[in-house]
Amino acid sequence: MAAAAAPARGLAAIRHKSPHDVVLLSSLRTPVTRAYKGGFRSAYDHELLSHVLRATLAANPNLPPEAIEDVAVGVVLAELGGSKAARMAQLHAGFSERTALHTVNRACSSGLAAVTGIANMIATGQISCGVGAGMESMTRNYGSRAIPTDLWEGLKGSEVQDARDCIMPMGLTSENVAKRYGVSREDQDAFAAESHKRASRAQKTGLFDGEIVPVKVLQSDLEAPDKPSVEVEVSQDDGIRHDISVEKMAKLKPAFAKDGTSTAGNSSQVSDGAAATLLIRRSTANELGLSGSIIGKWVATQTVGCKPDEMGVGPAIAIPKLLDFTGTKTDDVKVWEINEAFASQALYCIRKLGLDNRMEDVNPRGGGIALGHPLGMTGTRQLATLMPQLQEGEVGVVSMCIGTGMGMAGMFVRE
Repeated sequence: MAAAAAPARGLAAIRHKSPHDVVLLSSLRTPVTRAYKGGFRSAYDHELLSHVLRATLAANPNLPPEAIEDVAVGVVLAELGGSKAARMAQLHAGFSERTALHTVNRACSSGLAAVTGIANMIATGQISCGVGAGMESMTRNYGSRAIPTDLWEGLKGSEVQDARDCIMPMGLTSENVAKRYGVSREDQDAFAAESHKRASRAQKTGLFDGEIVPVKVLQSDLEAPDKPSVEVEVSQDDGIRHDISVEKMAKLKPAFAKDGTSTAGNSSQVSDGAAATLLIRRSTANELGLSGSIIGKWVATQTVGCKPDEMGVGPAIAIPKLLDFTGTKTDDVKVWEINEAFASQALYCIRKLGLDNRMEDVNPRGGGIALGHPLGMTGTRQLATLMPQLQEGEVGVVSMCIGTGMGMAGMFVRE
């Protein structure tokens, strides 16, 4: 068992290459499609996961499948925590039956939590190679079942309001952030429109092509559901509004409160998709002749809690903790992928972090408002989108708020 490496501190240290490093060989994703109406409306979460896991094996032909020791899958809504579905997808994709699997549910950060869990297992010597993945079919699993209604009596008193707020609808937490921290409707609409414009530009110029695995699925006819399904290939994100404008955003009614500022347009989309990142110890990659396939390095991840009724502020707390842990500064980070659960919370976090003068470096290719937010997938999707934007030696951060009141942030270096 390899000895655990001490955390690197400072920009030079995190760029330094050590045999103990946890490195990335690939980071891929399916397209993200709109729930109920999009390209994956008839697909299953484990179907999407199987495709991206199979693509991960295909992208790493010189890595024996049996060398992958564990797979962690971020899942939020699937039945039984997605454990059976994810295991079926893993075996269907051609992984060895000896490769273990587990699922992870840390709400909106589940994908990043899966990557981090595998990275920590490699860093501490438990395994040498693994996959951190995420999957979600919000078409099939989203709805009231995700929020408990039959509560323990001990949670029903006013003295435990924070506990009760863990089941507050996310849209209301967005309204709280907007009101408490002065994020206007106009600013939210402008931010949301820009997210779509960036994603549209990235899609039209092929910037997503290298990270996306095209998927063939059977698709039902929305207008004639009784007709037989037909096979189609889904190769692009389909939630991007290419003709959006601030003026069109301004016409949308509040979605969560009559006097609110969060709308269907400046909130993340309900979506379907899957993603996977292959991680390995650098020394193992070298032994297997894979050093030339390394695309990046995991540096560290940090997670922190906040008040449940303003859960969207999570990145503004988690990112400083990550920077302190790694001994780095905001100026050391080239690209920030901060999930856009809602424009209100994303804007607040950007301002609180002092990144409002570097808006071009935050979600340069759009975020959850334009691309969607398949809960269990999002963290791994962000990582797949982050890596192609970095040049050798550049640092990127993936971060998101988390339902029930938390924030998570992970740091990566491009090689």
